[in-house]
Amino acid sequence: MTPERAELIAIQALGWLAGHDDLGPAFLGQTGASAQDLRARAADPAFLASVLEYLTMDDQWIIAFCDDHGLSYDLPLRARYSLPGAEQISWT
Repeated sequence: MTPERAELIAIQALGWLAGHDDLGPAFLGQTGASAQDLRARAADPAFLASVLEYLTMDDQWIIAFCDDHGLSYDLPLRARYSLPGAEQISWT
């Protein structure tokens, strides 16, 4: 997974989240971002990583997003690992 491909998947995820009345506002609330921030930070790899982190919190969201975009279910998490901050993830 290249960083460029990961960013593309994250941008798709951002659009998908924003298009869902229940998920878009919840994402904004959790991140503290505004609608204007989404536009301004859509090219920021660290922000895009936060989009993928949010999406990958729920298996049903991953399934719905991937089904809507014709992606395999492992791609959002693989994309997340290709963006900044993945080295900070600790499972212990």
